[in-house]
Amino acid sequence: MDFLMGAPVLVKVLGSLGAILALNTRFRRLALSLCAGTLLLALWCGHGPSAMGLVLWRRMVSWNNLFLLVVIWQVTSLGAQMSATGVMDEMVSAVRSKLSQRVAMGLLPALIGLLPMPGGALFSAPLVDGCDGEGAVPPLLKSQINYWFRHVWEYWWPLYPGVLLALHYTKLEVWQMILLQLPLSVVAIGGGYIFLLRRIPAQPGGPRGAVLSVIDRRFVALLSPIITVVGVYTLVRLTLPAAATWNRYLPMAIGIAAAMLLVQWQRPVSADKLRTILFTRRQLSLVGIVMLVRAYGAFIEAPLANGVPLVETMRSELGQCGIPVMAIVMLLPFISGLASGLAIGFVGASFPIVVSLLGSDPTLCDMLATTALAYGFGQAGMMLSPVHVCLIVTNEHFATRLLHSLAGLLPPAFVVMVSAVLLHGLLRALSGC
Repeated sequence: MDFLMGAPVLVKVLGSLGAILALNTRFRRLALSLCAGTLLLALWCGHGPSAMGLVLWRRMVSWNNLFLLVVIWQVTSLGAQMSATGVMDEMVSAVRSKLSQRVAMGLLPALIGLLPMPGGALFSAPLVDGCDGEGAVPPLLKSQINYWFRHVWEYWWPLYPGVLLALHYTKLEVWQMILLQLPLSVVAIGGGYIFLLRRIPAQPGGPRGAVLSVIDRRFVALLSPIITVVGVYTLVRLTLPAAATWNRYLPMAIGIAAAMLLVQWQRPVSADKLRTILFTRRQLSLVGIVMLVRAYGAFIEAPLANGVPLVETMRSELGQCGIPVMAIVMLLPFISGLASGLAIGFVGASFPIVVSLLGSDPTLCDMLATTALAYGFGQAGMMLSPVHVCLIVTNEHFATRLLHSLAGLLPPAFVVMVSAVLLHGLLRALSGC
């Protein structure tokens, strides 16, 4: 027992994630798997019953957590509202009439990806499903496409909290971050096309129009709820920065509420039908699963029994093993992303340490190269995390298994990591640092 309790923190984190995957694969009970994995991590890290209760209490009653659950409920409600009023079907028809099935399946979740909403893959899943009217594409492939393309902008899109937090730690300008990370988005799109979209059978004679040809007045009108979310979210952040400081999910909650009111104004439904849209057992189930994911994340962020943060202990263990600094810059964000399933999680946990490894006065070249490397690996780890909310809700929608979904995401994630290494090397070579 002492041998197990003395295992490195990295082993404990990976062991708990492995338990979640194994139990979910065996029993197909995600809630049970998350409970077991969370309990294993907490006990293995030395948290007693009272300490566990305190960690969970602080997480569950925090305003950020409560508003996250509200946003998850709003996302499912807005999606159901747009589906019930025909907006979803018309949006899919507008895209499918001008683009091939392959392009449409990648484009729709990418459009939704411009919304930095937690669990946003659940919003785009019905759109991807709608592109497969004949049911010819396997649910597993649709699940992987929806999840992957939902996140292709998260490397640089400045509405994402992870990008904003990275800007805070690195002190880079917004335009510098965009130019730096944009190549990784291009690689993510290319990798998703090669390893996922190309597996969709080609349709001879199908539509082959350019993506821009889809954007007309009708399509913009159909997108108006999404545009409203982005616009209101941005407006609240710019005009009421105190609101976003108090609660990071409040601007998004206001934006989604505005979009729901817009849809009701555009296509009104009766009070009874609206009630059935807003309150369903499926929504309650998803909110419960997200709560369990947040409980797991609470123990990743909580200090260990000795008071030292888990991620800091992990960094020390890697350093004691003689692992080079650049390897730590890759491993720490990757493992943090794998363990937290959140961009803001891997950035918040690893970037203070990564930046400190550069010394007190790093050059711009050092900062750019290191940011590209750390963010690329962190994002890859996040995309491969079994506790990523978007992965979980996507698999719930398509009734697919976590382990099978992750297996198909390994090739494009590997391409992103290799590209991050190459971009890091290219920046150093061009700048001579």
